[in-house]
Amino acid sequence: MAASRRRSSAVRFCPDLGDRALATARHDIVIGRWQGVRDLLRATGDNWPLRTHRIRLLAPAVAGSTVVEAWRAAEPDSADAAVLRAATEVVRVFNRAIAAGRGAAPDRDRLDVAVMACLGAADAHPADPMPWASLLTVARLYEGGVGRRDLRGWWDELRRRDPYHVEGHVQMLRYFSARWHGTHGTMYDFARDAAGAAPEGSALPVLVQIARVEEYRYAAEGAKGQPVRGFGQHWSGELAVTELRRTYDRWLGGRPPGPVPLAEAAELNYLAHAACCAGLGLEARSLVGLLGERAARVPWVYTGDPEQQIARWRMPSGT
Repeated sequence: MAASRRRSSAVRFCPDLGDRALATARHDIVIGRWQGVRDLLRATGDNWPLRTHRIRLLAPAVAGSTVVEAWRAAEPDSADAAVLRAATEVVRVFNRAIAAGRGAAPDRDRLDVAVMACLGAADAHPADPMPWASLLTVARLYEGGVGRRDLRGWWDELRRRDPYHVEGHVQMLRYFSARWHGTHGTMYDFARDAAGAAPEGSALPVLVQIARVEEYRYAAEGAKGQPVRGFGQHWSGELAVTELRRTYDRWLGGRPPGPVPLAEAAELNYLAHAACCAGLGLEARSLVGLLGERAARVPWVYTGDPEQQIARWRMPSGT
């Protein structure tokens, strides 16, 4: 019986977050074909949340290959190819920065290449918010940040296309974090303002839980592998729990039972993680159950072993 329970609670991390059409396109990437990626983005159309989710996961998959360049060469007028190539250049420049190590001087030429690719993609696909989210992502790597005028301009362009674009808001939040070009206070102010302005049913209120992860991650990096001290109430304090429940109510509370859309899978991991870290049994089990096959290693990896954390709350109560 115990062995059966362990098997039933096993956690599998799907790189496609349960998106089977995306998984098929990623298989094409592995064998060097770009046609599956083209067909996927064409079928996604102007469903901006789903399109953003797919481009966000496709870009790391193609970053180590020449698939996006082959697509651009074969179809130079493809707006979808331009948008994916821009997101891919952002991934590549982040990969180089990670390889160089934190504190290393950024490769300004590569940063400028990524920015120009994003601006070119914005021209090629004027309605798509994703190139502007990519710009807000790469902005973090500029030493000292980018100019206030540029940052504000990119932010305004994103919101003009989709005022509640979750990925763009997440990237702006990270720009304002203490890890990059702001402070914890600035980051939380941004998260709470955006959450408060979001319509019912939007995933944007989860920005507050993402901010809480960013603060913890910053402290963990400073601890350099030692236990993170002074965070006893970080997840379970009154404010943290109140904000967690508010996010749940405003985002998911009014929805009928059933899985969240594919486009919200990454954000759902943050809310489930917050409930688990807070030790809220009912909410944690409910949210982990909603995750299903859409569990992601982030943000769980920042607070321990992802599989163990999720599996704990997948087990039936009382076992």
